[in-house]
Amino acid sequence: MSRICELTGKGRQIGHNVSHANNKTKRVFLPNLQNVTLMSEGLDRSFKFRVSAGPWAALGGARRRPRQLAAQDV
Repeated sequence: MSRICELTGKGRQIGHNVSHANNKTKRVFLPNLQNVTLMSEGLDRSFKFRVSAGPWAALGGARRRPRQLAAQDV
C-alpha cells in the first residue's frame, strides 16, 4: 500500500539526518496518514480513505462528527 494521502496527494520526502559532526545520511520523511471512514447519506454506504492528519484536522476531522451527532439528537 503506497504512503500517499488520497485527499492532497502528499507523499514521502527524502532528506538527511545531520549529526553533530555534520555527517549527512539519507532518510525518509513519511506523511502522518490516518485511516478515515466516511458515511455517504445519499448512497447509504461508507468509504475508507487514507488521509494525512494535517489537512484532515483543518477540515474539522474527528471533532466534526460528535458535534453533528449532538445537533441531530436535540
